[in-house]
Amino acid sequence: MEPLLPAENTAAAAHSFDVLQAAFENQFNDHLFPPTPANLYNAIDYQLKSGGKRLRPVLCLMGNLLTEPLHLDAFLAANALELFHNFTLAHSDIMAAAPLHRRRPALHVKYNVPTAILTGDTLLLYAYDYLNRIQGRYKPKIIQLFNDAAHAVCEGQQMSFDQENRTLNSLSYTDYLHKVILENAVLLAVSLQMGAIIGGAGIADQEHIYSFGKNTGVALQLQEDYRQAFGATEQEAPLQYPKNSLLVKTYEWSNPEQRSRLQALLTLPAAEAANGLAQLYKACKADAWVLKEIARLQQMARQHLGQISVPAVNKQPLLKLTDLLFDK
Repeated sequence: MEPLLPAENTAAAAHSFDVLQAAFENQFNDHLFPPTPANLYNAIDYQLKSGGKRLRPVLCLMGNLLTEPLHLDAFLAANALELFHNFTLAHSDIMAAAPLHRRRPALHVKYNVPTAILTGDTLLLYAYDYLNRIQGRYKPKIIQLFNDAAHAVCEGQQMSFDQENRTLNSLSYTDYLHKVILENAVLLAVSLQMGAIIGGAGIADQEHIYSFGKNTGVALQLQEDYRQAFGATEQEAPLQYPKNSLLVKTYEWSNPEQRSRLQALLTLPAAEAANGLAQLYKACKADAWVLKEIARLQQMARQHLGQISVPAVNKQPLLKLTDLLFDK
């Protein structure tokens, strides 16, 4: 594959998320899996076609484009990131006993638990196949970053399950934030950093793009907490609400009567508890707090992006993407 989309003196639209998403999909969908065992590779196809924005691989391409034209190695890294992400989704749906994934039967429901486990394992192996095909001298660093992110995600997922078994009086926002960074934000940050390394970015710029991704990742999770509380449809609601930023802050700021009401609501199915929880969030001002926290994190992300030593036009696609993600 020839390098694409020169990084400088090109309209920002050429680097837009939609354009890069299409470029990624075109080459990603060309991968042909073996025909047998059919149940395994059909399950992989089902998992990879479950929807999603392909955010992590596109961020990798955007990281590359900050400084250089797109390189084949960026696509290889992007493929690995998307396969790894789907590996985590296949396994986390099993661990959470989730019946649905993106409004259709979860992989372990569509097939069975053993096939879903093997699907995740196989996706992870294919991810390393792509990483091993990287040609640049940065290959060892790319693989190390990938491994570090994989460790973080696994640790974050364990923290997530541990926190669900903890009482609210033992859980602080700092605990929740640490879990979100590991489980959600690190992989976004590393996706950008891997692309930046392939594009030839220096150490300082790599650190800034990583911090941009980390702060954006945390903000996205807090936005999802807010959306789940105030914007989710009945079909999207979980069976039980997970412990999230709004719950933690509401418990912290509630009076004894509100705290008792909160505990009672958490014993109910999510659909029955939704209105009462939303009222408590507002009464304790956790709703306003989380919106301010999202804005603060976005501002920090923008400050780091601003420190990257490339022309401003090169940063516009990332700024436009964050506006899109946060509905501005």
